[in-house]
Amino acid sequence: MRRRITNVRQRRAHLCNALALCLLLAGSLLMLAHTRTVQARRTHAPQTSAASRQHLRYQINFKLDFDNRSFNGTERVRWVNRDTRPASTLYFHLYANLRSNDAPRSTPTAANDDAQAADEPRLEINSVRAVTAQNALAYALDDQATILRVNLREPVPAGGTTEIEIAFTGHVPEIDPDETSLPAHVVQQLGAALRDTRETRRARDLNFRARGIMLLGTAYPVLAVRDGNDWQREVKASVGDLVFAEVADYDVTIATPPNVALFTSGETRAPVATDTSSSARAFGGENLRNFAILAGRTLKTDEREVEGVRVRSVWAAEHEKIGRRALEVAATAVRLFNARFGQLPYRDVSIAEAPLVAGLGSVEFAGLSVIASAFYVDFDSPVMRNLPDIMREQRASVEDSFEFAVAHMCAHQWWGMSVGSAPERTPVQDEALAHWSALVYYREAKGPERAAQARDDQLRGVYEIYRTFGGDDMAADHAARDYHNTFQYAAIVTAKGALMFEALEKLLGSARVFTALRRYHEANRFEIAELDDLRGAFIAEAPIDERRAVTRTFDRWLTEKHGDEDVAPPNPQLAAALGISTEQPGAKERNAFSRLGRFFWRQMTRIH
Repeated sequence: MRRRITNVRQRRAHLCNALALCLLLAGSLLMLAHTRTVQARRTHAPQTSAASRQHLRYQINFKLDFDNRSFNGTERVRWVNRDTRPASTLYFHLYANLRSNDAPRSTPTAANDDAQAADEPRLEINSVRAVTAQNALAYALDDQATILRVNLREPVPAGGTTEIEIAFTGHVPEIDPDETSLPAHVVQQLGAALRDTRETRRARDLNFRARGIMLLGTAYPVLAVRDGNDWQREVKASVGDLVFAEVADYDVTIATPPNVALFTSGETRAPVATDTSSSARAFGGENLRNFAILAGRTLKTDEREVEGVRVRSVWAAEHEKIGRRALEVAATAVRLFNARFGQLPYRDVSIAEAPLVAGLGSVEFAGLSVIASAFYVDFDSPVMRNLPDIMREQRASVEDSFEFAVAHMCAHQWWGMSVGSAPERTPVQDEALAHWSALVYYREAKGPERAAQARDDQLRGVYEIYRTFGGDDMAADHAARDYHNTFQYAAIVTAKGALMFEALEKLLGSARVFTALRRYHEANRFEIAELDDLRGAFIAEAPIDERRAVTRTFDRWLTEKHGDEDVAPPNPQLAAALGISTEQPGAKERNAFSRLGRFFWRQMTRIH
């Protein structure tokens, strides 16, 4: 994040006062560091058959060694060449091997290299062969082992198919529990506001074990997206989502000890016979955009049927109260979104908790939405009642942020999963829609007053505090790599982008907006849509004399810089309290900080 904080040295003492309050909160929260845990799950199977078209298909057999944090597997992939030209090379992403140049590094030594390698997941390829001919195929690892390039013996003609089998092994790191606690999340968000440090997602964010829970978000080779004659091979670590894939059918078996609960992206199928001490379980689904696995020994679940969709919540045993609250919110959100955006084409939607690292408050997979365990906070529990007032005063902030996050993550099943988009190239396309959809949930489930409060807290407030801390306004339609950290990403992509849809509602009316989104969803279901497809859906629903105004609205909010005028300017009182303005220091600033403290901490406890 680029910031224009002036006279920092002259006001260092005032900033330290603000930081002291931050540390007080963080110290109080450390008492909770060992009460957080984990989980995640998602499933589905489409309610509509796609038998008329040939599908990309994965058949994967995993053997999971939960205690040693390792696995091996075989993956049979059927690829369909939908191009007009023959193809003789296939490309797969090995997302687990992606390394960020911005990841912390120590002085280069053999011991440090080993330690850093142990702190990251890895995926190794053992062999590749053609299924039909049973011949080994030549392959290579490119781009620091993040791309698997397979050379086929015979070109695949246009409209033809080929099947290959890949054998692989993998390992995930053990994450320090302190990295996943609520204090860590709050301090990280504060650091993103105060420092000009670039943040990027790491492979360990999606592939790890922590607090007795294992998440395998990208544990297998994922076929790259093919656009015409070109494979979309480039993957750059950024502050946005990593995984970009086409929909596919999945049949997956996982062998692991019976006492390890499994939740996956697929619908549970019949048990698989095995002659080992492991219990092999089968999962599957159609038109899944990816496949994740969550494993653990303490996971609990409950579910509810909502208009043909099985809504499920998964939680750690100690978080039952919050897990059941997540189920209530998700069930309501799915019902409302089905009515407004069109029937979700998946049978299952799951909301799950997992001990995500600080800086990653949530992550979505097709059918499975994962929220950081740190935010599964029961303020009525004895441990919370014994905490200082400064901690307990954040109850409304944390609970509202959690409810907003559940609704937002449910919306991602429409925007990002059913309708795909390139998360690195146009992150605003799914993130902004999902955030605005959460406002729709608040408006229709909670009423206009609560919706206005959610808009001010979750969207307008984020932009305001971002600008107050010196962040520059910028275009919201940039690639994810152009945003410096989560704070800037949230202020520009999700806040400004989501508020654009509110502006479109004022211009066109709610009925036309919902019609545009239903038709956008129907036209692009199971496809990869472009930002122009979304813009075109709104133009098509607008009266002829308002179509130019729709285009101007998209341009104003996404490509131009009117955030201070359209959202909120910097807050001078908060700036003074933090010592980043020309206001006189002293008691006046401390009182201002006290008055604005609730607003400030609402932003620091948001689920990014």
